[in-house]
Amino acid sequence: IDFMPWRFVTVIVMAALMLVSIALIATRGFNYALDFTGGTSVELLFEQPADVDEVRERLEAAGYPGAQVQTMGTGSDLMIRLQPKDGATDDAEAINRTADDVLRAASTEANPATIKGRSFVGPQVGQDLAKKGVYAIVFVVLGFLIYIAFRFEWKFAVSAIVTTLGDMLIVAGWFSLAGREFDLTLLAGLLTVMGFSINDTIVVFDRVRENFRGMRASPLEVLNTSINQTLSRTIITSVVAFLTVVALYVYGGGSLAGMSEAMMIGIVIGTASSILVA
Repeated sequence: IDFMPWRFVTVIVMAALMLVSIALIATRGFNYALDFTGGTSVELLFEQPADVDEVRERLEAAGYPGAQVQTMGTGSDLMIRLQPKDGATDDAEAINRTADDVLRAASTEANPATIKGRSFVGPQVGQDLAKKGVYAIVFVVLGFLIYIAFRFEWKFAVSAIVTTLGDMLIVAGWFSLAGREFDLTLLAGLLTVMGFSINDTIVVFDRVRENFRGMRASPLEVLNTSINQTLSRTIITSVVAFLTVVALYVYGGGSLAGMSEAMMIGIVIGTASSILVA
């Protein structure tokens, strides 16, 4: 397949998507979850293992949309984090009122629950998590840059980093547009997208470097040959990874939905950018 004649078109499309994503993030921002905004945390102990998705649905019906429900070691012990109806306040009365309301919504006659613990997670914790998330992204980008520059050349490193950041920006722009909750699992998904994208790009670049040493041909021919030689490996790896993430999205429950969705979009975008842009 002759990819090189399309290089300007694909770069323009990628740049346009990046600009649109930046505009969306700047104007709409993100729908930050409790991980970053703070809220009330309630631990419930059920008599029998409880269905996490059913508990989440009952809480949403009770006026707590976006509640985070996860098991704590056993299926009977659930940790529930949510935004109080009367605003984020840390006084004992408000915490107790929210905890009692959560208990009424989550319990059923067939499977009653008791409150094992309750607390308030302040917004300061969320700000610290947000800072650490930014630090993690910067650390990963610098690590990629140093590694690729050491293994290849600076122009390879710059190309790979710009392309990888573009992939992550497009995925982040989608979540800004969709208004999905931005939590720590979604951040983990974005970091995974960076890792997957850079891995694909490095595989292509490694073959490019080898062919530049062994082929007597123009740069465009060397690049095109390298992409085609790694194409089957790239597609097979991406398809297998995509199917794995689809399984996570379908069967992993609501807590993994954001991360799985980020990875599904990122695998498609990252594969295309490795072949057509980087």
